[in-house]
Amino acid sequence: MASPKLRVGVVGLGIGRGHIAAFNEHRHAEVVAIADIDEARLKTLGDEHKVPMRYTDAKAMIRKEALDIVSIATPNKFHKPLTIAALKSGAHVLCEKPMAMNAKEARQMLDVARDMDRRIMINFSYRFSQASAALKREVDRGALGDIYFGRTIWQRRRGLPGFGGWFGTKALAGGGPMIDLGVHRLDLALWLMGYPKPKWVLASTYDHIASKLAKKEKKHFDVEDFAVALIKFDNGATLEVEASWAGNIKENEMMQTRLLGTDGGLVQYNLNGNYEFDADLIVERRGKPVDIKPKAPARHDANAMTHFVNAIRKGQPHMACGEQGLIVMELLDAIYKSARLGKPVEIPS
Repeated sequence: MASPKLRVGVVGLGIGRGHIAAFNEHRHAEVVAIADIDEARLKTLGDEHKVPMRYTDAKAMIRKEALDIVSIATPNKFHKPLTIAALKSGAHVLCEKPMAMNAKEARQMLDVARDMDRRIMINFSYRFSQASAALKREVDRGALGDIYFGRTIWQRRRGLPGFGGWFGTKALAGGGPMIDLGVHRLDLALWLMGYPKPKWVLASTYDHIASKLAKKEKKHFDVEDFAVALIKFDNGATLEVEASWAGNIKENEMMQTRLLGTDGGLVQYNLNGNYEFDADLIVERRGKPVDIKPKAPARHDANAMTHFVNAIRKGQPHMACGEQGLIVMELLDAIYKSARLGKPVEIPS
C-alpha cells in the first residue's frame, strides 16, 4: 500500500508560486492549501495548481489544516511568527532565505523546532544547481586541500526592486542586497567551505545610486544598494562577500563564487548574465594548474522542495538546516553592524 502524500501549505505566493510547482512535481507531496493577502493572486494560482484550500490569513491556514510541511515565502519580517506557528501546529517548515530578520529571531525559531521535534530548512536554492553539486562532490573528495580564501559575489548593473515595496524597506526586509542576494552567495561559499566558524567581520554599505533614484521618484527606500564584507574564520581562512542591486559594472547580472585551496581551486559562475551556471575545478598536475570540468553526481535533488520531502520521508538529515541559517544570520547581523560602526565586529562564540 502506497504511503500517503505529505500535505503541504504555502504562504506567500510571489516567490511561493515556485514552491507550489516544485512540491506538486514530487509524487509523494501535494500542496493542499495556500495563503496570501492578495485575493486575485490567491485565486489565479489556486486555480492554476488546483489547490483546494485558500486563505487570506496564513495563521488560520496553519491552524485549520493538518499540514506536514509549511513553506514560508513572505517578506522577511513574517518568517519568525509564521515559522513558530507552523512548528507549534506540528508541521515541518521550509523557510525562504534569509531565515529571519536577525539572529535573535533565528534562535527563537530553532528553540521551538527543537521543543516540537520538527525540522526547519532554509531555501538556500543555489546549492541545488548541477554546477554546485559537482563542485561540492570535488571539495568533499579533498580536491582543494585546505581552503584558505574565497570571494563570492552577486552584483547587478541595475536591478533595483520597485521603490516603495518591501524589499527597500528595512522594517520589512532587514536590509538591502546583502540580505536579499548576498545571502545566497554567502551560503554557497560557506557550504563549499564546510561552514567554518566565523570570528569577525569588517563591512561597508552604500546607497549612492538607489537613494538618488528613490528621492527623484519620491518613494521610500532606506536600505543599501551595495554591500561588501570581509569575513575571518577561526581556521585562518578569509572570505570576501559582495552584493549589489545597482553598480556601474559591465555585466547586467554577475554571480560568481571562487575558492582557493592548498591543492586546488574552483569557480562557479552564471552564464551570459542569466540564471544558468557553469563551474571549473583547478587542480595541480606535475606542478602546474590544470582546468577540469567537474561532473555532478548522477542523482541529486534538483531543488530544496524535492530535497526536503525526500529527507522527511526517509528520516534522513536535510541540507540547509536551521543551524546553518542561524550562522548566516549572525554574519548578516555583524555585516550591518560593522558597516554602521565603521569597524570590525566579532561574531559571538
